[in-house]
Amino acid sequence: MLKHRLVACLTLKERIIVQSIGFEKYLPIGRPEITIEFLNNWGIDEIVVLDIDATRESRLVDIELVQRISKKCFVPLTVGGGITTVEEMKELIRQGADKICINTSAIQNPPLIREASHVLGSQCVVVSLDVKKNGRGEYEIFTHSGKKATGINPRDFAQKAEALGAGEIFITSITRDGSKQGYDLELIKEISRAVSIPVVACGGVGNPSHFVEAIRESTVSAVAAGNYFHFTEHSPMITKAFISKCPDAKIRFDTYADYRHFSFMNEKMTHRIDKKEDQYLKDTRFKYHPKEVI
Repeated sequence: MLKHRLVACLTLKERIIVQSIGFEKYLPIGRPEITIEFLNNWGIDEIVVLDIDATRESRLVDIELVQRISKKCFVPLTVGGGITTVEEMKELIRQGADKICINTSAIQNPPLIREASHVLGSQCVVVSLDVKKNGRGEYEIFTHSGKKATGINPRDFAQKAEALGAGEIFITSITRDGSKQGYDLELIKEISRAVSIPVVACGGVGNPSHFVEAIRESTVSAVAAGNYFHFTEHSPMITKAFISKCPDAKIRFDTYADYRHFSFMNEKMTHRIDKKEDQYLKDTRFKYHPKEVI
């Protein structure tokens, strides 16, 4: 059984990382280089960086920024934002991106998916779909950072993207984004069952049990979050420790720090690490812990 990936999705606006709430409200987090360095040290499996201004401003995601952040990133790096040609994709890969994420351009120009997969390989091409229910209660894809309705059913387009050569589908619930209410399980189950390529679920994580729900109740290959990872030290490692307690989940552990032997509180459903006994904490003060080398 392949291991599930834990993915950090970083929203880039005005060249800084922001917290996204419903694709409408954005709160500043900080410099992307710093955020990526922390996430690398804390055991994240993969990082996705999406410039949400690029398409609206008719430009490509900042090439120099990609070059800078790639030097801090030692896990697979996916980059998206304003990408419209294969030449732009090739340049981003030259600057350090491992995979390319296309959203609006994939909807407006589906043959771009086939061209990109032919030139770069399907493993390099990620099709991102931003989805919410329309007035009829049906799932619909929205482009331009969730502002423009397309009338396209996400299940149908995911299947089309797979047929054109996409290697992965990155599905985000606009309604759940920043809500802390958990993934839209109905949506991710529908998409992950409709295609045979990996599906990454994103949007709505408020505590680590939401990752477990997605893994247990769907066939997604990876679970992603943005806001969730920003406010707690070692958040990916702690999350992995919680996920590992689910028998249906197989997760990678490759960091020096390991929280699997810790218990978790269920206070207000935050699932924070429970405090160790006083004697354990006292003994730990006198133990040598070498600095981890990444």
